[in-house]
Amino acid sequence: MKIVSVQRAAELLRSGGLVAFPTETVYGLGANALDPAAVGRIFAAKGRPPTNPLIVHIPDAAAARTLVRSWPAAAQRLADAFWPGPLTLVLPKQPQVPDIVTAGLDAVGVRVPNHPLAQELLRATGLPIAAPSANRSTELSPTRAEHVARSLGDAIDGIVDGGPTSVGLESAVIDLTGAEPRLLRPGSLDLERLREVCGPLRWEGHTVAREGAAQLAPGMMERHYAPRAQLVLVDGGDAAAVQDMEKESQAQRARGRKVGCIGFGGLQLEADWTHEFDPQDPETVGRELYARLHELDARGADLIYMERPPAGNRWLAIRDRLQRASVKG
Repeated sequence: MKIVSVQRAAELLRSGGLVAFPTETVYGLGANALDPAAVGRIFAAKGRPPTNPLIVHIPDAAAARTLVRSWPAAAQRLADAFWPGPLTLVLPKQPQVPDIVTAGLDAVGVRVPNHPLAQELLRATGLPIAAPSANRSTELSPTRAEHVARSLGDAIDGIVDGGPTSVGLESAVIDLTGAEPRLLRPGSLDLERLREVCGPLRWEGHTVAREGAAQLAPGMMERHYAPRAQLVLVDGGDAAAVQDMEKESQAQRARGRKVGCIGFGGLQLEADWTHEFDPQDPETVGRELYARLHELDARGADLIYMERPPAGNRWLAIRDRLQRASVKG
């Protein structure tokens, strides 16, 4: 791994380089958001389609307001309540924000990360930093520096190592460009708490962006956040489905395939590796989920059977990520 200091990372970013750095959610792959050529290197390194926009990271709300044309009352309320933190606000962009950042659309997602190294890096560069997750497009997001190195290797100029991330799931994204705020991507912040602060907030459920169309927010592709192993979701409350998966797991292992199993208490399969999460603790699951999936990939798992998470708003983001991750590539 090319581990670099924050000061060296700032130098690289100011000169058009690419640097992975930790946030509280996942590691981001950063470039100067105002330099189209540098931002283009993000898309090349990730193999990311140009229709998938980038989130711009800034140190505070004052910096965010320099990048957007409007700042409604809802934006101020949300910023006051949740920034720095795992929330992205989509607002009409200023002309200096390059179109490559926003997939050609007239709106930009801005976020103030809640991580000391991310804040130090933003202030050291004096620049807004465009940063999607630091991994190949559609693959698992990284929550540790070694995940970044394994996915991107020599395609980037350095990694700031901040250890494991504390949240582990990408930020919630709220669109404030229309008459009514919309939740485009759920995150670790509870939906009802967001509504308490924001006021009316529309959530249309799990949606998939139309193929080839520019997206208003990242994370809306049909397949995303996926391990290299095939991920199969199982309803732990469906006895017949569980029994079928037990037979399938045995058959796969008999053919020499390596199998992982992750559950919430309702899935007890014959597998090479197993892990059980607490069904009452979505915060821990969110923090550890990607790390567990990365670990199974590193061990050479061919198949991962995972029990569907519990119902309820507290599990929205985890259900969303797993639904996309289970789509076959």
